[in-house]
Amino acid sequence: MTKEIRAYMAVLEQFFSVGHSDGELLKFRAELLKRIEFYQHERLIHLIVTMSFAVFFLMSLMMCSANPQVGLMLLAVLFLVMTIAYIKHYYFLENSVQRMYKFYYRIENL
Repeated sequence: MTKEIRAYMAVLEQFFSVGHSDGELLKFRAELLKRIEFYQHERLIHLIVTMSFAVFFLMSLMMCSANPQVGLMLLAVLFLVMTIAYIKHYYFLENSVQRMYKFYYRIENL
């Protein structure tokens, strides 16, 4: 997904580097809006998954404090690593969608 978003951001940058007719702008705006909707859905799913892993991490951490075992500690570390990875990816998704909003507003102003 990261490669796809980066590639599309490059397309957006290239699109705005040259002038376009009103018809081209309207067509591109519709495509951009579809992409934004798709990435918003992706962002929502990743938010839910990220929050779930954070809750799983906290639950496993509480279980470790109540009953310290190596297996539970490894599980807590695994959930922590997954939570950090999902937070990083969600941060990328959030910032990318915000940048797409700015491109959409640029089209609206043209």
